[in-house]
Amino acid sequence: MTAVALFGAGGKMGVRLAQNLKKSDYEVRHVEVSDAGKARLADEVGVEAVAPEAALHGAEIVILAVPDTVIGQVARKIVPDLAPGTMVVVLDAAAPFAGHLPEREDITYFVTHPCHPPIFNDESTEAGRKDHFGGIAAQQGIVNALMQGPEEHYAMGEAVAKVIYAPVARSYRVTVDQMALLEPGLSETVCASLLVVMREAMDEVVARGVSYDCARDFLLGHMNILGAVIFDEIEGQFSDACNKAIEFGKPALMREDWKSVLEPAEISASIQRIT
Repeated sequence: MTAVALFGAGGKMGVRLAQNLKKSDYEVRHVEVSDAGKARLADEVGVEAVAPEAALHGAEIVILAVPDTVIGQVARKIVPDLAPGTMVVVLDAAAPFAGHLPEREDITYFVTHPCHPPIFNDESTEAGRKDHFGGIAAQQGIVNALMQGPEEHYAMGEAVAKVIYAPVARSYRVTVDQMALLEPGLSETVCASLLVVMREAMDEVVARGVSYDCARDFLLGHMNILGAVIFDEIEGQFSDACNKAIEFGKPALMREDWKSVLEPAEISASIQRIT
């Protein structure tokens, strides 16, 4: 049975992973330093935390479910003492991309991140429809990068990723640089920013006299159909009026050089701010 050490097991993300790992064939050792996290781990997962040394002894896989800002600090404490061939799994590309993982050639670094359940899906259960984050009932995609290590370790990393993010519908292999393009580039810098602007626009419409419920229904409904066309969920085309609104609206909302946020230098700067 493969032994897994889960660091940050009592945190928001760690508990999700611990609950899914509990259903697997892995032997899981849970590490949590905070009293609140230990209590959450006991209450929500039904397991007790162990000391880091006990968790790492004989562990073949070490999962770092800790914030980006402390991954480097935690990794520097534990990586020097890991047995050769150990796999360290990181849940976000930020710290690996920024160079916060200690250099050691005889261990594996594997990076994995969820896509989260898509807006357009065929979830047939209420639990699935309400699982917006993923990892509970709704199927989602995942992205994985073998940062360093033998090629056969990719399958081992992907297998544990499919457990911690279950249920998984699709798995994509990328590089760490590509994962950084996806997040923070595509998902946060672009998508989250534009969604915040959309919410601010809705609030402005409400301030001008339209009721909140009306404005929200109208915006989310149009996001549904417009998104279905734009992202190839259905075949369709916009009206001449809509195309004209886009033609004049996009320059008013977006700088001409907005795609520069996806340039390597800006991705690097964004990750440095995060970490």
